[in-house]
Amino acid sequence: MDEHDMLLSPAGVDRLRTALTSAGFTGTGIADRLGPPATAAMTRNDYRAALRATEDRDRLGTLIRLFICEQTEPEASVVAALAPLTVAEALDAGFVERYGDGLRAGIDLEPYGDDWWVLADLPASARPGPLHAEHVLGVGGATQTLLGATVRRPVETALDLGTGSGVQALHLSTHARRVTATDLSARALRFAATTAALNGLDWELLRGDLVAPVAGRRFDLVVSNPPFVVGPGTTTHVYRDSGRVGDAVGAELAAAAPGLLTEGGTMQYLANWVHVTGEDWGDRVAGWFAGTGLDAWVVQREVADPMAYVNLWVTDVGETPDPHRMAAWLDWFDAHKVEAVGFGIVSLRNSGHDDPVVRVEDLRQRVEPPMGDHVAGWFDRQDWLRAHDTEGLLAHRFRAAEGLQLRQEATMGDEGWAVDRQVLAAPHGLRWSEEIDPLVLALVGGADGRLPLRDQLALLAAAHDVAPDELAEAAGPIVAHLVERGFVEPVTA
Repeated sequence: MDEHDMLLSPAGVDRLRTALTSAGFTGTGIADRLGPPATAAMTRNDYRAALRATEDRDRLGTLIRLFICEQTEPEASVVAALAPLTVAEALDAGFVERYGDGLRAGIDLEPYGDDWWVLADLPASARPGPLHAEHVLGVGGATQTLLGATVRRPVETALDLGTGSGVQALHLSTHARRVTATDLSARALRFAATTAALNGLDWELLRGDLVAPVAGRRFDLVVSNPPFVVGPGTTTHVYRDSGRVGDAVGAELAAAAPGLLTEGGTMQYLANWVHVTGEDWGDRVAGWFAGTGLDAWVVQREVADPMAYVNLWVTDVGETPDPHRMAAWLDWFDAHKVEAVGFGIVSLRNSGHDDPVVRVEDLRQRVEPPMGDHVAGWFDRQDWLRAHDTEGLLAHRFRAAEGLQLRQEATMGDEGWAVDRQVLAAPHGLRWSEEIDPLVLALVGGADGRLPLRDQLALLAAAHDVAPDELAEAAGPIVAHLVERGFVEPVTA
């Protein structure tokens, strides 16, 4: 994009960067200036300590008050804080605006990480009233979810579909040699272009709807926080509304994925999906990937009932609740027998195999971050399992995952405690837990890495009076599941 597609000219961006760095307006600089308690309080929108610490209105103090604490500051203080960028340039670009007898922030200029900045529109909390139709989001909860879930292995090419302010692209730049980002909104691309330039980065920025701008091209990694809100297809805000009816945008991205990925490439995106009365939501979502030839792992992190869902998104855009519009939205849910809406993460990979693995499951427990490492590990385990058929599993040695726990539920009876239920639980990583029977418990308990699985099963067969061949045949899928879940690990040395 050329200089006319940024909020500032290239020279103006350089002057702004000089102002921010020389004043120390970075994550590290602000933390050092305010100290841990005030810095932590700001994350909760409690600015009292920060305002007390910046009453002298030096350059850094003024920037903190202006862009973080949402204060109106004297023009003379802002002039000094932004120099060498002029206030006239800042006003023209919308960075600040006149208000009362001073200046206040016009956009969200957020120090991010240690030495990055992200430019976005001010949140609804900072400016009461409906959001702009092309409102550009900053770093929100959904953004953080995708950031944490992304596989962070080095790649040549990466694509951010629906980049918004460019936060995902910013992180992609740390492990991709070339970054492409798209958005339907020209306004969003201006923010993203300015974010890239301010951070000294060079992205290819393309305008268009979802995958249209990159038709025919392939990437090693694709990420997307798309406009996934479920409803009748009405479009009022481009950051949330795709114009597709229902949850079709998630299915559309799944269908496009095979044409976007290089061999071994990964695509990850956030999605909403409907829970329809009388249907299995998992089967519905699994259908998105039929015929794609891709490995797919979908985890559902949250579920909301229709009323809570509509209230969430009406509030999100700062609208005054409109009973008629809310009723129409809820009527659409009723007409389509939608009893809930799920939210989660879709991870796809072009493994190049003819037998793609598709898993759709609930994962609502608290996960040990970063989620992206667990996604990468899941795909790695699929590769390992593909390379080892039943005979390969039987020849291999396994050990139980570190810290694996057994939880029992028992009932007191006439003869003492009787175990009703035994649950295998991983206290780390994805923190899976599931009920197991005594034979699986014995199998996991004996997985100490010393014996090949075949020999371990022979001992179990003798102890349980079972034919060794029958046990070995039954154990193959069980062990594969335990490996996929991470309950047991193959010994590689």
